[in-house]
Amino acid sequence: MQRNTTSLLKSSWTAIAFAVVAVLGLQACDAETDEIRLGYVLWDSEIASTHVVAAIIEDELGHDVNLTAVDAGPMWTGMARGDFDAIVAAWLPGTHAAYLEQTQDDIVNLGPNLEGAKIGWVVPEYVPVNSIEELNDYVDEFDGQITGIDPGAGLMAASEEAIELYELDYNLLSGSDAAMTAALERAIDREEWVIVTGWTPHWKFAAHDLKYLEDPRGAFGDAEHIATIVTPGLEDRHPDVFSFLDNFFWTPEEMGEVMIYIEEGMEPFDAARQWIADNPDRVNEWLN
Repeated sequence: MQRNTTSLLKSSWTAIAFAVVAVLGLQACDAETDEIRLGYVLWDSEIASTHVVAAIIEDELGHDVNLTAVDAGPMWTGMARGDFDAIVAAWLPGTHAAYLEQTQDDIVNLGPNLEGAKIGWVVPEYVPVNSIEELNDYVDEFDGQITGIDPGAGLMAASEEAIELYELDYNLLSGSDAAMTAALERAIDREEWVIVTGWTPHWKFAAHDLKYLEDPRGAFGDAEHIATIVTPGLEDRHPDVFSFLDNFFWTPEEMGEVMIYIEEGMEPFDAARQWIADNPDRVNEWLN
């Protein structure tokens, strides 16, 4: 009986040992093949850039990619917690300034991936209003409304500040990028007056005759850039991905080409891969 018990114990410990080795082997394998997790906000500009980056990481660098669309706040919180490996959707120095201040000790800022970005309020060219300072004279024409995007966006915070700074009798409506552009297009089709939150680059400027309202009090700040943010350990874990993201930089016109593909009906990954195929020299710059 003792012999049988000892034999069973040996068998059990052997099984456990093999199980531990197997688990460790799987963990080592997983560590070598960790997917790259990218967060982004559902703005047309960030859909375009994030899918181009994801397609290159998958097709050229051979890593699986997990994309997660979130509002701006959770995107930055996710970066600080390590839920994401990178974002290419940080609007600085103004729009996402508060988020950067809260998370800067837990992230690595690789600098601009696009320069010449801008935010503000936009109206159709046919609207005879040119400045935010004029808006209180036309409350009825605009139905007292400014059509915005997701409530967590820095652009919405800046819009609230603009309403207070200019003492405007307007309500800011939250929604999404898609809802905002739909409202804009509806108004243009009927030649109605409309104010929407806007940013450059965005495909709507290529599709319609639009203008930014002048902002003499500087509620929306100066020109911005879009930055790439990564987690501190990415360079050690995936130096190839880190190097590519560090090199990634393009123009508003290049981003606009991808956005137009998507607006015309292409799926984001298809649009990204089409642009990549059409611009091999640009992609090689980023990878070398």
